Amino acid sequence: MTVRRPSAEDMAAAAGRTVPDVAGPDLLVLFSGINPSLYSAATGHHFARPGNRFWPALHGAGFTDRLLDPSEQHLLPALGLGITNVVARATARADELALDEFTEGGAQLVERVDRLRPRYLAVLGVTAYRAAFGRPKARIGPQEERIAGVPVWVLPNPSGLNAHFQLPALITEFAALRAAATPAR
Repeated sequence: MTVRRPSAEDMAAAAGRTVPDVAGPDLLVLFSGINPSLYSAATGHHFARPGNRFWPALHGAGFTDRLLDPSEQHLLPALGLGITNVVARATARADELALDEFTEGGAQLVERVDRLRPRYLAVLGVTAYRAAFGRPKARIGPQEERIAGVPVWVLPNPSGLNAHFQLPALITEFAALRAAATPAR
């Protein structure tokens, strides 16, 4: 399914909108982005902006058997995967968010995790994790603390703007989470 690219007007109108969570029971991993981009809010699909590497990293790590388009996000719960955000409000850039939005978003994420009980929570962006949960020294990878009793794994932000992690490195990090979260056969 091909989704029409949003116009500049569509994206401007998307400021402040939210993108509904993709979730369900018995999730292996609930992925939490920082917040929706204007592009995602305009399309209604998580990680929809061209250049975002979430979907290629998910596939490259073996979470999906093929590269999914953002418009296919509805397929994720059947695979044991879900998507939410730390902050629900769409912005052009994550640096437009205030610290109190991260703190409030973190508290709401705790409630979501408590309700959904995924096997793992994966926060996509170490800076967002640090701000939302008051963990200034947090690093990429598994965290010592749990959220609502659920193990937490911090992954790099898959945005194309994150030059520190190219796709092969993202796939490596996503694959480490998959190995930890997937039951031994």
